[in-house]
Amino acid sequence: MDKTATIAVIGAGNVGIAVAYYLVTHHQAAHVVIIDPRDPMSLTSAQSGENYRNWWPHPVMTAFTDHSISLMEAIEQESGGRLNMTRGGYSLVTRREHPDDLIRELHHGYSRSGAPIRLHERGSASYRPPMRAPWQQAPDGVDVLLDRDLIRATFPSYAHDAATVIHIRRAGSISAQPLGQYMLERVRAAGVRLVRAQVQGIAGRSPFQIELNGPEGRSHITADRIVNAAGPFLKDIGAMLGEDIPVQCVYQQKIAFEDREQAIPRDMPFSIDLDEQRLAWSEEDRGWLASEPQTARFLEPMQGGIHCRPDGPPQGHWIKLGWAYNQQASDPHDDDPLDPHFPDIVLRGASRLNPKLSAYIGRLPRGARHYGGYYTLTEENWPLIGKMDTPGAFIAGALSGFGSMAACATGALCAAWVFEQPVADYAHSLTPARYQDEVLRAELAGLGSGSL
Repeated sequence: MDKTATIAVIGAGNVGIAVAYYLVTHHQAAHVVIIDPRDPMSLTSAQSGENYRNWWPHPVMTAFTDHSISLMEAIEQESGGRLNMTRGGYSLVTRREHPDDLIRELHHGYSRSGAPIRLHERGSASYRPPMRAPWQQAPDGVDVLLDRDLIRATFPSYAHDAATVIHIRRAGSISAQPLGQYMLERVRAAGVRLVRAQVQGIAGRSPFQIELNGPEGRSHITADRIVNAAGPFLKDIGAMLGEDIPVQCVYQQKIAFEDREQAIPRDMPFSIDLDEQRLAWSEEDRGWLASEPQTARFLEPMQGGIHCRPDGPPQGHWIKLGWAYNQQASDPHDDDPLDPHFPDIVLRGASRLNPKLSAYIGRLPRGARHYGGYYTLTEENWPLIGKMDTPGAFIAGALSGFGSMAACATGALCAAWVFEQPVADYAHSLTPARYQDEVLRAELAGLGSGSL
């Protein structure tokens, strides 16, 4: 094996592969290696929710994800539709009448993009309902439905107490594994090498001596530049460079199963119940839950953000549910903290917005999948993309809950930083240097995490 490289990308998830993809396709980089002890896209990337949206409370993140969506659309067309891209949108639902604070947040998040925000009150006839395919014909911007009759006619599965629906239109679903596989095929054809090994240490500075432990024992690679795209292990690689990466890992879970009861219409968008709720329990259940500290919390009011969507193609039968209510950081080196109570909890919560889902409480269909992955996040839940403090080292990570949808823009930006090429103005706010910008830090302190 050649023990030298111009650029070593550490991490073979969708983000690391995207970095390599844009290094070779946009900058004609040579002698690139991707290092990972696991199969490509087999850790966090394998647990993707496979959604995308340009909905964020801040225009920097809106611009970032708009950029990534455009790059994914280009790959969808170049690859002949391998991403299975849809544009049903995101449907944000609340029982509040005319939530002015949410509407103001929309205007702020889209303030630099020019995307239209359309209000639909009683008698509105201009609203175009969800359309999963063809995605090219879906409208842009946001539709805010304030008419209960329009909501019931458009979203028949929703409970009748839904008072406002915010329909994000540049949003939908993708197949994350085919996206990564397409980029992987392209980089391999361009000569990028995959090295199956664990990084044990990094010595020297540009060039770096990367100590490896792989199937054939210990070895090393010398690289002029390195990219830390190690996902949940960003801190490990940072520590080898003497840097403390400001991230933590929080394990979040999902379930997917065949919708035999046809509880969810196949054209329903990715739907998020924004409202806090207290789960309904029998008296017997309440007594049992109260007896254990780890379950007693499910008796308290729980945060909003539960989500549900059809899974797979429009003619399919599966659905997917998630609820990122866990706030406890975990060590990604430990066993995955999969919670056996999660399927019951998420079904009870999701049944408030889609009542027909209650048919599955306590009786999930055989073959249902309960899985999870690590959200690697900064305090403000913005990614880290750009130069590290160590000369010659770069970072591409902390994409908590939005790794698949943002991988392309992350790869393109990181590749541009590596080659010292111009980047969009918004990109500077995504670098580690933002922590020296006191004005931006004060602004971010008032934002939610947005990690759905």
